[in-house]
Amino acid sequence: MNEKKQVIVAMSGGVDSSVAVALLKDQGHRVIGVTLRLLGLEAGVGCCGSTRDIEDARAVCATLDVPHYVLDFVADFKASVRDPFVRSYVAGETPNPCIDCNRFIKFDALLKKASALGADFVATGHYARIVRKDGIFHLERAKDRKKDQSYVLHHLGQSELSRLLFPLGDFDKAEAREIARRHQLPVAEKEESMEICFVPDRDAGGYVKAAAPDAPTTVPGPLVDTSGKRLGHHKGVAFYTIGQREGLGSTFGRPVYVVDLDPAANTVMIGNNDEVYSDYFEVRDAIWTAGHPPADEFESEVQIRAHAPTVPCAVTLRPDGSVGVRANARFRAATPGQSAVFYRGDVVVGGGTIRRSAPRNFAKTAVPA
Repeated sequence: MNEKKQVIVAMSGGVDSSVAVALLKDQGHRVIGVTLRLLGLEAGVGCCGSTRDIEDARAVCATLDVPHYVLDFVADFKASVRDPFVRSYVAGETPNPCIDCNRFIKFDALLKKASALGADFVATGHYARIVRKDGIFHLERAKDRKKDQSYVLHHLGQSELSRLLFPLGDFDKAEAREIARRHQLPVAEKEESMEICFVPDRDAGGYVKAAAPDAPTTVPGPLVDTSGKRLGHHKGVAFYTIGQREGLGSTFGRPVYVVDLDPAANTVMIGNNDEVYSDYFEVRDAIWTAGHPPADEFESEVQIRAHAPTVPCAVTLRPDGSVGVRANARFRAATPGQSAVFYRGDVVVGGGTIRRSAPRNFAKTAVPA
């Protein structure tokens, strides 16, 4: 991008988005920093939207001599991120609110705001790359594989990718911090946050219970093994996720894990570690980067959690619009509500949400056709 453009940079108050501002200004673009107010009167406990983050972003912009604005997205954030987060947990899923925030706030609402303001591009501090080949925009993994965030950006299509910039895609974290020091940015040594910004103390179940106290999955229910034998009680399906070992409230004389959840019966099923693994699941609400899937059936490497390894899979479009994923190996804790992202090498093909199916029947060994 040799022509100088007007770029709005979404600033979380951290080092990465701050370095994005510095890099774009160094390239001669007209840069405006914006921080999204997401949490209303709450202080915030995570990566963006808190009072401290807003002040840090403002200080960076003052250092770099670029304008900074705060945009009120509190209502959008509640409707598109917080409320669905609660509904998903109540339904026995384990959502990823950062993906919803990226999709509906940063790369939908903010892009619309940028268009209204006449900006050419929106940029963020995400570690990913956008490459245009043969007229198609491709989302690719970042140079720094440990920091790569293409997984949480899998929902981006052609209209979004054509108007986005990820200046840190060709840098690693150490290089980003060195750029911040060179520009004397006040956040150069700021620690990273891995918290969900609106959930205190990493207590998702407690947050959900407070938000939906009458939900049937936030009250105690039966704890069973894979044969259906009742072993005791749990706090409520909304407090658990597949693969979880801690917080089961009892000693069983051996390591046990949550292997399945039945929200309809408010039942938690536990078993051994091997029973957490599966080789088939289905994906709903798939989005394809190019606007369409590569084929009705194709081979892909599939990733089901941020920074998890990919697994080679056969991917099949199903008649109901969902996508079947059959692994050559096995996935650990393929969890409803989490995202499954399809890769070919470093290139994101698309992705969607692992959907809930009927409770697993461990008396049968066959998987769905």
